Amino acid sequence: MFHQNKKTKKEKEVVNMKTEVTELLGIEYPIIQGGMAWVAEYHLAAGVSNAGGLGLIGAASAPADWVREQIREAKKLTDKPFGVNIMLMSPYADDVAKVIVEEGVKVVTTGAGSPEKYMKMWKEAGVKVIPVVASVALAKRMERCGADAVVAEGTEAGGHIGENTTMVLVPQVVDAVNIPVIAAGGIADGRGIAAAFMLGAKGVQMGTHFVVTDESQVHENYKERIIKAKDIDSRVTGRTTGHPVRALRNDMTKKYLELENKGAGFEELELLTLGGLRKAVVEGDVKNGSVMAGQIAGMVKERMSCRELIDKLVSETDALIKGAGFYE
Repeated sequence: MFHQNKKTKKEKEVVNMKTEVTELLGIEYPIIQGGMAWVAEYHLAAGVSNAGGLGLIGAASAPADWVREQIREAKKLTDKPFGVNIMLMSPYADDVAKVIVEEGVKVVTTGAGSPEKYMKMWKEAGVKVIPVVASVALAKRMERCGADAVVAEGTEAGGHIGENTTMVLVPQVVDAVNIPVIAAGGIADGRGIAAAFMLGAKGVQMGTHFVVTDESQVHENYKERIIKAKDIDSRVTGRTTGHPVRALRNDMTKKYLELENKGAGFEELELLTLGGLRKAVVEGDVKNGSVMAGQIAGMVKERMSCRELIDKLVSETDALIKGAGFYE
């Protein structure tokens, strides 16, 4: 009986965690799961959305039919809002953009390009568009073309990254645009979320921590590699090619960096990483595959469900900033 009362009290305490982002997206908490390629599929997206956040299906370079199936499967598992992340460099981007409208998806996040060509179609369908940006200039451009919010992602994030850290990028983007800013990169717990709010963000996007949740379908080797990671275990490859990627160090990153330091060409380096993410996520080859993860991997020490993780994040954040006047 005491536990039940305590839970009810907790729910009352955190139910007011509303921001412009929760209002915009129709979600309970301003926590978005990153649209990670090969990782962010419908089980994870539905799990995050059911827990009160916004789950995302990562379209990556997958064909439109696969994305359509993912959307339909997610709808079977949740009646909460969820979205799709589109990598705009994908050869299937045009078709996936149409699938978003045809399947009634109401939120899209975008990366690796500009969504301007799809804006009219998405806006007419009532889709909320949230590009991921790594600079002030791109954030301002996205606002001009009609974005509803932006994700300001710092270099601490896993996968493809920019140069600015979250700490310096977020406040500069907040000052530069009038739409809500969502912070990403280097956020693992309530302390990171509270810090993001203090920098002016209205929500956060997290990837690495969600990789190890129960609903995540990635290979156990991948999850275990993140859980065992130390603070110094991430490496950035591809700086010389103009396409820097953060992943956990292994045989592949060691060989890549050695080749890069010797002045290897783009094609030789790309050959080394071809299919690397799938190799790690699906096949569990965490030695030769690309174990993409953010610098916060060293802070992820336990497995839990999406609901347990989000409840923990919300509780920690609420305790830290209660009375600070942030919640509306």
